[in-house]
Amino acid sequence: MVDSTDLATVLVVDDMPENLAVLGELLQVSYRVRVANSGPRALAIATGSPHPDLILLDVMMPGMDGHEVLRRLRADATTRNIPVIFVTALDASTDEEHGFESGAVDYIAKPIKPAVVLARVRTQIELKRARDSLADQNTWLEAEVTRRMRENQIVQDVAMRAMASLAETRDNETGNHIRRTQGYVEVLARALAANPNYAALRRADIIDLVIKAAPLHDIGKVGIPDHILNKPGPLTPDEWRIMQTHTTMGAEAIEHAMEGEEDHAPLAFLHLAIDIAYSHHEKWDGSGYPVGLKGLAIPLPARLMAVADVYDALISRRVYKPPMSHTDAVRIISEGRGSHFDPDIVDIFLANEQEIVAIAIRYTDESTATDSPQT
Repeated sequence: MVDSTDLATVLVVDDMPENLAVLGELLQVSYRVRVANSGPRALAIATGSPHPDLILLDVMMPGMDGHEVLRRLRADATTRNIPVIFVTALDASTDEEHGFESGAVDYIAKPIKPAVVLARVRTQIELKRARDSLADQNTWLEAEVTRRMRENQIVQDVAMRAMASLAETRDNETGNHIRRTQGYVEVLARALAANPNYAALRRADIIDLVIKAAPLHDIGKVGIPDHILNKPGPLTPDEWRIMQTHTTMGAEAIEHAMEGEEDHAPLAFLHLAIDIAYSHHEKWDGSGYPVGLKGLAIPLPARLMAVADVYDALISRRVYKPPMSHTDAVRIISEGRGSHFDPDIVDIFLANEQEIVAIAIRYTDESTATDSPQT
């Protein structure tokens, strides 16, 4: 015996009771049958729950005819995918063409032939179930792809942060330095995007890629000898020259990791990471390193990181210095406007002090000392 819950629902629409009776009796053996004797009633049933799996629709009805009913079904997102078979006494080829143009899936002429009706109804029900099954599978696949992409993204972010942390911990910094500088860069980038001169940042993916790349800014420190990286006093000129090579080593390391994958879209953030690693110690006036880039020649992601990195270094404890207060750090950043730092980014930094301090406090550690912007 067929489980009634597995039966497809067929809606029969006709203004003639005898036609409803004939079709209803024919179909009820294999389907759950509902009937409507007018267009408005048919629409009410079709938009209700559950929706019919198939509609047998009379064309010639008083008031609202079958073509108008079908037009309204197709205009409604909840019913536009219900297959409709026109049932009509009209037999001209132009009438049939009109029916198909309106969106009907088939056309049955009156007087009906039971075998023909059952065959065409069965075909359309099977097609409907196949489409529904495919749609369900596509929905599941889309959700599964999204889930796996998200998982891959999390793994990628964690792995990248772990690599960056290795570089940071070598000079006694903590993973929180990465989180803080990444947070500062996000605040600066999103605020700077409001400036008409930085319209390129308004592409949401650009800001996200800059934020994603930020933790790799000091990855090159893994190549700096411990006796230089952790020296408690001032570096000699030779030691300083070696320290400066962390920018080139970081950029080269990322480039080597990307060999053979340059055109791979998911790795686009690494191109920005190269700019950040290589140029975040360049200065606006051209006095920075490694090559003395000046002004707008310095990549924007590196200019953002320059402010973020220097601010966090100032308020953090290092082997060669104690932490500085937020107020003193802001003063140094302000004094570097137009010499060390991009003036526009310094202005954004000053306008968003509260958010900057909030990030510093949120990811604070014993090496960081922040106070309120007013002190």
